[in-house]
Amino acid sequence: MAKITINSVEHDIDGPADMPLLWAIRDIAGLTGTKFGCGVGLCGACTVHLDGVATQSCLVTLGEADGKTVTTIEGLSPEGEHAVQRAWRELNVPQCGFCQAGQIMQAASLLAENPKPSDQEILDAMSANICRCGCYQRIVAAVRHASTGI
Repeated sequence: MAKITINSVEHDIDGPADMPLLWAIRDIAGLTGTKFGCGVGLCGACTVHLDGVATQSCLVTLGEADGKTVTTIEGLSPEGEHAVQRAWRELNVPQCGFCQAGQIMQAASLLAENPKPSDQEILDAMSANICRCGCYQRIVAAVRHASTGI
């Protein structure tokens, strides 16, 4: 049994210690905004914040997450008003949308750490998040836009 605070709610998660956090979030906590993409840490679709740091939840076990705080896309801003979420809407970033929760979580973590990143810093920080539709120019533009605080 692991105690994990997910989106400010404490959960007692009954699952094997080696279960990926991704499945605990989706299947046990019922928060399906975090997506399964590859399962091996190559795509970033499952990115959440673990104790405030962008983390691919498919690579973290339930045992490793025990006692920690997780923020998913549902908890970033339940009303969708985080600066990154607003920028995503204003600049029409998504095409298919599958990777966007992970992209947004990665971008929010970047801006929490570096509120005014250069384009190269944005590219570097976002490099672990794959967009199969190729929306990279819009992603960089939206992160830049969110960093202005508009």
